[in-house]
Amino acid sequence: MGIRLDKPWQPLDDMAIDALPGQLGVYHVADDEGTVLSVGYAGAREPFGMQSALRREIEHHRGNATQFRCEFTSNYRSRWDELLMLHLADHGELPEPQRDQAQRVGRLSPA
Repeated sequence: MGIRLDKPWQPLDDMAIDALPGQLGVYHVADDEGTVLSVGYAGAREPFGMQSALRREIEHHRGNATQFRCEFTSNYRSRWDELLMLHLADHGELPEPQRDQAQRVGRLSPA
């Protein structure tokens, strides 16, 4: 098991979100082609955990985001930083919603 979030994509819709537990964790939200639009986390301030975070992503991306994948973890902040660093290493920049984090996160050189 590597550090990448490589779980299968699921449709970003009410049915899939309703099926999720209200737990904490990290996620990717993407468009139809699999381009990651957001690397996020469901933290302790989310009233319904992952469900609340993904519903907020739907509102933010207004139809462009069609799929997601997630991982449940109580270490969501550390895991989020890892995913941000991976995205930065792979693409040279962070997704638009996380660009303000670029100066804060470290750098990785994944193999």
